[in-house]
Amino acid sequence: MSLTGLVLLAVGTFAAFSAGSAPARAEDKPLQIVATVSMIGDAVSRVAGDRAEVRTLMGEGVDPHLYRQTQADIAAMVRADVVFWNGLYLEAQLEEFLERLARQKPVIALGEAVPVGERIASVAYPDRFDPHIWMDPTLFRHVIEAARDALIDLDPEGASIYTANADDYLGELDGLRSYAKDALASVSRDRRVLVTAHDAFGYFGRAYDFEVVGVQGLSTESEAGLQQIDRLVDLIVEREITSIFVESSVSERNVRALIEGAAARGHEVTIGGQLFSDAMGPAGTYQGTYLGMIDANVTTITRALGGMAPEGGMAGRLVES
Repeated sequence: MSLTGLVLLAVGTFAAFSAGSAPARAEDKPLQIVATVSMIGDAVSRVAGDRAEVRTLMGEGVDPHLYRQTQADIAAMVRADVVFWNGLYLEAQLEEFLERLARQKPVIALGEAVPVGERIASVAYPDRFDPHIWMDPTLFRHVIEAARDALIDLDPEGASIYTANADDYLGELDGLRSYAKDALASVSRDRRVLVTAHDAFGYFGRAYDFEVVGVQGLSTESEAGLQQIDRLVDLIVEREITSIFVESSVSERNVRALIEGAAARGHEVTIGGQLFSDAMGPAGTYQGTYLGMIDANVTTITRALGGMAPEGGMAGRLVES
């Protein structure tokens, strides 16, 4: 179904529920929450605990820049007590629908809790910002705190639980930040060049003093032309870069083109590993959590670029899956 058709369907669904067909939430029932991307869903789930049931629309390997809502998504969001999304134009194709939905119920962009002064401005999109704020755990604290505050507003009786859960999660985040700082500092400065499939690691680069180069722009909607590929091949050869990275939610095509282009120039570059950019790992695994996602990225990058990090990551859990 086209976007227009989906929006029209949503309008009709809104009307039906507004007319009284949507059951009121019983006070003793868990909050019904929908989250768009997995990083937001993980944060909300950890803070909410047993007081909510959280459904995440986009799972492993799903590109949120291109994702369009399905009829099932519309039904889930309309029935939910609250919808959490990242915002900052990450879920570009859902934005129109979510703006309409916000007239009916709380729709909260947790990524926009990051203060404007701490965001990275987009070069390609005027008046917009890089949406990939989760790549810096320090910034992700704002997401956790905003989730806590929103849940308390929605369910004041659960305030003590939400506060305790958020405090526990923030404590774990502090451990992750410490591990990332130490591990990435072990990569020599001349090797701190991170070449990836798309420009999702700007906040990572700023936080850990890495030069970051994406084949595609902030959004995977932007296509990499031949000139961009040639320019990056020149960079790889001139800087003697030996490892570049693919992403779990982006096609490997452009990264493979860089490898082939460098080989034609007599320079060998290999894939240093797969990084999680716009989606976490498989549900039910450590990498399928925010902490595991960032731990995996930090460990993969550190080891591939010659730094010192244990194969199992921060707590040895990466070897479990």
